[in-house]
Amino acid sequence: MAYDSFSQFVQALEKEGELKRIRQPVATELEITELADREMKSPGGGKALLIERPTVNGQVSPFPLAINTFGSQRRMALSLGAQSVDEVAAELASLLKAKPPTSLAEAIKLLGTALDLRHAKPKLVAKGPCQEMVHQQHQLACGAAGPCPTLLSLPILKCWPLDAGRFITLPCVVTKDPDSGERNVGMYRIQIFDAQTTGMHWQLHKVAARHGRRYYETGQRMPVSIFLGGDPVLAFCATAPLPDGLDEFLLAGYLRKKSVALVKGVSNDLEVPADADFVIEGYVDPTEPLRAEGPFGDHTGYYSLPDLYPAFHVTAITHRRDAVYPATIVGMPPMEDFYMGTASVRLFLPVLKMNFPELVDLALPAEGVFHNLVFVSIKKSYPMQAYKIMHGLWGMGQMMFTKYIVVVDEDVDVHNTSEVLFRLCATTDPQRDAIFTRGPADVLDHATSELAVGTKLGLDATKKLPGEGFKREWPPLIKMDEAIKKKVDQWRPRAAG
Repeated sequence: MAYDSFSQFVQALEKEGELKRIRQPVATELEITELADREMKSPGGGKALLIERPTVNGQVSPFPLAINTFGSQRRMALSLGAQSVDEVAAELASLLKAKPPTSLAEAIKLLGTALDLRHAKPKLVAKGPCQEMVHQQHQLACGAAGPCPTLLSLPILKCWPLDAGRFITLPCVVTKDPDSGERNVGMYRIQIFDAQTTGMHWQLHKVAARHGRRYYETGQRMPVSIFLGGDPVLAFCATAPLPDGLDEFLLAGYLRKKSVALVKGVSNDLEVPADADFVIEGYVDPTEPLRAEGPFGDHTGYYSLPDLYPAFHVTAITHRRDAVYPATIVGMPPMEDFYMGTASVRLFLPVLKMNFPELVDLALPAEGVFHNLVFVSIKKSYPMQAYKIMHGLWGMGQMMFTKYIVVVDEDVDVHNTSEVLFRLCATTDPQRDAIFTRGPADVLDHATSELAVGTKLGLDATKKLPGEGFKREWPPLIKMDEAIKKKVDQWRPRAAG
């Protein structure tokens, strides 16, 4: 199903028993983080929290704040309008495998699949709820009293003690390539500098950074818009590892089975979802010097240290009358982002399997903080196949940031870290089964000797074949006979006496 607002999603979570309401005032400075962190580290990710009265510098904000809304398998599925993420992945897989029909029955089935796509393309509308309340730059600058919001009045979190300030943590950032006109929606943290200025933390390898480089080459002002809320699938799509040039709104329309309605901004021509809860419009000026941004308590579990990034200048803030401010926190795992990353893996696994037919399953353990550690299982049929998979994955988009890849056989459950580690320790010779290589690294990785450049380690934990230099007999894995297991399964303990 499609959600018409973030508030509607919050209501759905409450109906499903997935939400806790916090009615007493809670400070956006550190207190909400502590509440949310305890909830995220509860079994299964705890519950979503709706902070009804968040305070900013001691003053109650007019906007409630929702956090940990994606922080469980169940809530992640609900955000996609499904009973499970695997259900959505299966639908996408069937679409990718669609072949020309050979019978009337196949033609009807394929037509049904095609009709599901009729809602994928976004559509432009004249107005939307996101512009029910409009506050443009001259209003923001005049210091007018009343409800006119500025960046300082929104319930933006200061997440961790050493953070440089408040950060918007679930922003969907809209930019366009000045040459092709192609749109990108990414998620980059936004540090608040003052009432009308923020940092724009698009990292070196991000699409928005590439768009920005073109504007810096021409010296023209770069329009940028940030939206928050609306259908939760929008935030998920902003984090999804889509190929460069593929519109995130197209994926959102497919997932929600309803076109994303877009509206032009009031102070720039960028299009944003009409149902968003908040929109912050503005620009980046290439003629200005970069500004220090950070530190920030990051998804690595460490603070990312200050660095230079562009400044974003606000020209308008618009919002719904009943807006809910969506937020998240990142830090020492497990956190809410683990469930978002896992959902991306499940959803795009069919795409990876098209490139690597031997691939059985793939997992990003929480301890790997997204892409630092990847477990892969394959159906192995020839020597050195594990290394082929390693190099292939390192060449796939954001997988280039993966520091460690462990490849196991198809009978290993890659979602069971204990099972993977057992195979790693039992089936490898460190010198023979390891490979080091160099490549791009995550800008946020503090452990690399050079910024954005690092080393990768691949470990082949599959059964070794003669062609891989193994000349001994490979012993069988200890397993009980299936007939005995079934027999014992049928036993019932007899009552004493």
